[in-house]
Amino acid sequence: MSSNKKYWKSVEELDGNSSIVEALRNNEFVEEIPTDEFLGNEAALSSSSTTRRDFLKYVGFSTAAASLAACEGPVHLSIPYVLQPEQIIPGVADYYATSVFDGFDFANLLVKTREGRPIKIDNNTIAGAKFTANARIHGSILSLYDNMRLKEPKLDAKNSTWSAVDSKIKSSIVDAKAKGGQVVFLTNTLASPSTEKLIADFVAKNPNAKHVIYDAVSSSEALDAFETVYGERALVDYDFSKASVIVSVGADFLGDWQGGGYDSGYAKGRIPSGTVGKKTISKHVQLESNMTLSGAAADKRVAMSTANQKQALVHIFNVITGSSVATSLDAAFKADITKAAQQLKAAGSKGVLVSGIQDKNAQLLVLAINQVLASEAFTTSGTRQIRKGSNEKVTQLVKDMNAGSVHTLIMSGVNPVYTLADSKSFVEGLKKVKTSVSLSLKEDETASLSTIAAPVPHYLEAWGDLALTKGTYSITQPTIRPLFNTKQLQDILLSINGIPGTYYDYLKAFSASVIAGSSWNKVLHDGIYVGVVSTSAAGTADYNGAANALAQAKSAGLELVLYTKTGMGDGQQANNPWLQEFPDPLTRVSWDNYVTVSNADAKKWGLTNEIVANGGLNGSYVTLTANGVKLENVPVIVQPGQAVGTVGMALGYGRKAALKEEMQVGINAYALYAGFNNVQSVSVVKASGEHEFACVQGQKTLMGRGDIIKETTLEIFNTKDAEIWNEKPKVSLDHKEVDATSVDLWGSFDRSTGHHFNLSIDLNACTGCGACVIACHAENNVPVVGKSEVRRSRDMHWLRIDRYYSSESTFEGDNERKDNIAGLSSSLSTFNEMEKAGDNPQVSFQPVMCQHCNHAPCETVCPVAATSHGRQGQNQMAYNRCVGTRYCANNCPYKVRRFNWFLYNKNSEFDYHMNDDLGRMVLNPDVNVRSRGVMEKCSMCIQMTQATILKAKNEGRTIKDGEFQTACSNACSTGAMIFGDVNDKEAVVSKLAEDERSYHLLEHVGTKPNVVYHVKVRNT
Repeated sequence: MSSNKKYWKSVEELDGNSSIVEALRNNEFVEEIPTDEFLGNEAALSSSSTTRRDFLKYVGFSTAAASLAACEGPVHLSIPYVLQPEQIIPGVADYYATSVFDGFDFANLLVKTREGRPIKIDNNTIAGAKFTANARIHGSILSLYDNMRLKEPKLDAKNSTWSAVDSKIKSSIVDAKAKGGQVVFLTNTLASPSTEKLIADFVAKNPNAKHVIYDAVSSSEALDAFETVYGERALVDYDFSKASVIVSVGADFLGDWQGGGYDSGYAKGRIPSGTVGKKTISKHVQLESNMTLSGAAADKRVAMSTANQKQALVHIFNVITGSSVATSLDAAFKADITKAAQQLKAAGSKGVLVSGIQDKNAQLLVLAINQVLASEAFTTSGTRQIRKGSNEKVTQLVKDMNAGSVHTLIMSGVNPVYTLADSKSFVEGLKKVKTSVSLSLKEDETASLSTIAAPVPHYLEAWGDLALTKGTYSITQPTIRPLFNTKQLQDILLSINGIPGTYYDYLKAFSASVIAGSSWNKVLHDGIYVGVVSTSAAGTADYNGAANALAQAKSAGLELVLYTKTGMGDGQQANNPWLQEFPDPLTRVSWDNYVTVSNADAKKWGLTNEIVANGGLNGSYVTLTANGVKLENVPVIVQPGQAVGTVGMALGYGRKAALKEEMQVGINAYALYAGFNNVQSVSVVKASGEHEFACVQGQKTLMGRGDIIKETTLEIFNTKDAEIWNEKPKVSLDHKEVDATSVDLWGSFDRSTGHHFNLSIDLNACTGCGACVIACHAENNVPVVGKSEVRRSRDMHWLRIDRYYSSESTFEGDNERKDNIAGLSSSLSTFNEMEKAGDNPQVSFQPVMCQHCNHAPCETVCPVAATSHGRQGQNQMAYNRCVGTRYCANNCPYKVRRFNWFLYNKNSEFDYHMNDDLGRMVLNPDVNVRSRGVMEKCSMCIQMTQATILKAKNEGRTIKDGEFQTACSNACSTGAMIFGDVNDKEAVVSKLAEDERSYHLLEHVGTKPNVVYHVKVRNT
């Protein structure tokens, strides 16, 4: 049946009265093109110099002109600069050095801006800038453009003005003084010398005032121990590059333990170095309950409960110090712990021990052991200033609030209504506080219950200073004007202290007393100042008494071990879609937190994970009960490597306030964080129903695919030829076995002239941290698709970090087991077993992106030549040519191409940052936003390489090694990813490509990739 609707292109066409419309209906153009000038007659045509190409130009012009006439868009009037800032050149990026500390994460940064708009975070690589950005800090650029931020100050839940808020705060302070009530500043650890001075000055003038520091994820026990011995409330800044033997007892130092940031030093000791045949790497032993990034990287991992970890720590103390404190260490672990302790003792000053056990006695033993070792990695100079919280003082504050003795409470950088385990007591106490002020980026759980909700600027909009470690000083500077009507804590402090001027003026004057021998402009430019670092003198402590007390620790039954996930941290950025969609490095699950359970316990309790018909992962629900607090319908992930008798759960989820509906995921595990202890006695009961996970990779072993992940031991690496541990694939040619790389189906191009890019990835240095994934999102405008689409295997990540388990003690063990299969029944049963990773598997991480094959299978099957190869080695995509056949994805052996199933930009069905004007401010103008129906993938950041080439050309110089970068290589703090030009034979990447550990993925296919991997070497 034909349609009876009338379609039209314009109002004019609908009216039908315009002669121009009539002319366009009958003719392509109203005014005829003078083609008779060259097509006038046959003689003229035959003698015409017009070529076929020129003729097609005219025809092409007429088609384009018609298209333009039919599709004329609205006029947008641009407003030019009246006085253009000289530092802003349209199309050219500016970089600003700054530093960040939000109470949990910290780093020294370079912020990339375009036309005054911050769009990307990079690491500051200047001397002295030692802290690099993790995945959350890379994602924090998007949190700047969060449309759910608090935009105006609120007084009694109604929009107000700053003058009214300032007046209210001042009058409340005066009233508190008159009535003898307390004025309390409750803040996160500030690490800001100028801010701490402003608060200290206020407290000095007001005897009824005090400052309480609250860290949502506590390090109080370690702080207490260090303060007892060294007289300073700080943390040790370990240098793992100086250690040849590392023993960790429950400390995920490659994750968030003590703030993280240890991966760079650790990786330096993990890459084989030294003379041929005598290369060395550090030895790493990890004792832990949950499978962590540190456990995944360890040479020897022992899965044990925290109760056994305490006994193990006392046992190591005995071996190192010669003490004889009686322990009740489980016999199953004694041999492994004794061996690790002996290796640590033999290493002496090259050994180091760290522990994450939240017990002051355990932390005292850590100090004692490292003192006896005289560990070079353990130094009391340059201590970390990023944790100062006191559990005792926070607990006392809640009591004081409930007693009615707190009159005015000013909170900054904290959200205790969400993060305190005993949140109800805090809420009840808050009702008894006369005036409560919450300075916050968002109207979060605490701000919504406070008298005043005061919006503060994002760190990219604010001034500040930081002393992340003792002896260093860095400036936080704004990179954009404040987007909303915000005010800094420091400006409020200046106001109530009666100090005139702005915080900028105060900060500049204050810094002069710190940066002796330097200047404000230099520190602002460099982003960091390194002064004289003094060493804290050691005092005394009763270490044997601590060991005896710790040895009395007994198991309290089933243990719940709380932790922070790589993507979400303490939950501050829960409304950040990049971080929500970031797959956890170990479970590969996004958009959720869950209980991790060992396979043995899962079988005992009847808990399962299974892949369902649509390829999604489903899991059981359980009810958790600890200290009378019950969490219902908590989903379960069966996690290989989880210690039997323990379960794990991530903090930072379950938030509701000031979050988009899509981001309100997970369950608040802070409710179980009683006494600020991450280990709780818990009961687990299976609940009904199944949870649908968004998981991009199930828990599967490598199953012998040794050409994907290649591993060897340090002994074999040093004693055997490379052809043994880095075997090159063979193929049959004329019935003879030859190297696969020597056989080609295609002729090769001469790529010796110009640039030719390679990316080197060292599996020994990759910790799976995921900073590269978020950096890729920011640089390349990678869309967020949401949980439902991820579950359908439609995630759009250009870069994924595959996680592989080995069910045997080595990957070669998998190969031998596979090779010894005899018959069909044996094959089925063996492969079935190998699908289930071992109770304590070895783990490997492998970043995989487009391999930019020189003989790319995708290029040969594209019917419209949308994907092609460039002279510089990059496999390129012309999005406008792509018609979405997806032949290329089918023909890609690496499965790295992504198809846009939907329009993710300006689409209410995908209500993430690309669906609002503010969120789109983060988009990189050098990379177009892809539309529905096209294929996209890693471009090897061609916009970055071309910008580097153009810059060097404009400056009339050659490009130095290290200037070429991709988003992922730039973000990698461990040196696992090195990018460069292999035609420069002196470049680091050229030498890495020729290294004996180098190999390519699926070399036998003959794709000749431009991404090079390096065999993983374990010091077993």
